Amino acid sequence: MAYNDLRDWIKQLDRAGELKRITVEVDPILEMAEIADRAAKMGRGTPKAGGPALLFENVKGHPGARVLMNQFGSERRMRLALETDSLDAIADRIRTLMKPETPASFVDKLKMLPKLAEVGSFFPKVVAAKDAPCKQVIHRGESVNLLDLPILKTWPQDGGRFITLPCVMTRDPKTGKRNVGMYRMQVYDGKTTGMHWQRQKVAAEHMRERLRETSPDSASRVDLMALTAGGTTAASSLETLNSTTLTKIRGRRMEVAVAIGTDPATTFSAIVPAPPDVEEFLISGFLRQKPLELVKAETVDLEVPANAEYILEGYVQLGELQTEGPFGDHTGFYTMQDEYPVFHITCITHRKNPIYAATIVGKPPMEDAWMGKAVERIFLPLMQLTLPEIVDVNLPAEGVFHNLMIVSIRKSYAGQARKVMNGIWAMGQAMFTKCIIVVDEDCDVQDLAEVTLRTTNNIDPERDIQFTLGPVDSLDHASRLPNYGSKMGIDATRKWAAEGFTRPWPPMLEMDPGVKKKVDAIWKKLGIE
Repeated sequence: MAYNDLRDWIKQLDRAGELKRITVEVDPILEMAEIADRAAKMGRGTPKAGGPALLFENVKGHPGARVLMNQFGSERRMRLALETDSLDAIADRIRTLMKPETPASFVDKLKMLPKLAEVGSFFPKVVAAKDAPCKQVIHRGESVNLLDLPILKTWPQDGGRFITLPCVMTRDPKTGKRNVGMYRMQVYDGKTTGMHWQRQKVAAEHMRERLRETSPDSASRVDLMALTAGGTTAASSLETLNSTTLTKIRGRRMEVAVAIGTDPATTFSAIVPAPPDVEEFLISGFLRQKPLELVKAETVDLEVPANAEYILEGYVQLGELQTEGPFGDHTGFYTMQDEYPVFHITCITHRKNPIYAATIVGKPPMEDAWMGKAVERIFLPLMQLTLPEIVDVNLPAEGVFHNLMIVSIRKSYAGQARKVMNGIWAMGQAMFTKCIIVVDEDCDVQDLAEVTLRTTNNIDPERDIQFTLGPVDSLDHASRLPNYGSKMGIDATRKWAAEGFTRPWPPMLEMDPGVKKKVDAIWKKLGIE
């Protein structure tokens, strides 16, 4: 059965020997982060990489508080979190849903009904407030104080404390579709935080839609990107508006809710590259094999996970920006200060004796590396739906997911590797990929030594490396401009005559199968190992 909440998940971690309870007093300012960083890097490079999940039970300055960290910090725990023996098995379930066999007869059609019913059972359901644990304690007005939460500061030069594992919920003003994203939140005071939704994120687009509704005539003149997700042009964009329009914009709000400490599948669903028309709550239900229970929020028109540990409710004021950062990021570098929207908290609800969930990002490998690998495995079928020649994909942790993608393809025609590169750069969040390496299908993309051998041997640099310009990740500190720069693709496939290669392509070395089999049979007798 699916985990109902974070507490079910913690019990399972305990039973599986994957949880370490920390009873020594630890400060949420830097100390917790250092401990979690060391735990995340335990066993690096071995099959047992990733130390235990950590439950801090003696938090300095917060008597009685508990903080969970590194909950996803190993391959085994990612499988436990999603209740599967294999992440590829979840990918196979997605393939089955995307490509069901065409029924050949009436009986075959009847056989498909249970599968359709199963999909229908994943949709979230709304429960009454009295049945929602997240409403056991409710703070409104003056009793709202975010500083009561044991929120971490993770790196020395960070601009302050940051909420690092939030499920941020917004609603599309045009379609009503809900979105759940994960955007860090810098704590400014007891009632406000930053909202670091980068300009290409769905929540930022929801805010742009609100701006377009408020002042459609001025929308073409204003850099809406800057007004919703930071940027050096934010101030100049505001200056282009007359006072009446500016008053209209600043008088409008967009409602936001934030869940902290949800069941693992729901937390994970907040980071997945969901197809545009698929809600993350549905993805959570699909992963859990059980619908997620939601409840109406107290002060905003949004539904929130009923079993979450904390719910923060509030709004962002259109056109209001504040300096956010620096922040020690998953690139291994600090993301520097920029202007981002401000989240005003109108209500905090939580369970009795709530458990705060947090993560730390930094030089890989860390907890987010395992979450990223799970995304890679589970959502490979969605990439293959668009680019069916793709055999496998690897997003190495050291490439921090948007800096390097290695792709193997079933090559059928000249120039296909370049076609795949351009297809990836046109695909959702994959558009930010800085470097793409394309290899043949017989290359194991998960074996970086093999990929390095193929790449360095198979390319003529001038011929096989291509550059293009386009959007890049907001965290890319090396790009020529914020959010805009160059990307590189490397065609490391075997070259064909149709691609201008006229010499014979040499075969790779491989021992005779019969000889390998004979040596396998006598290997232990040789006493070499």
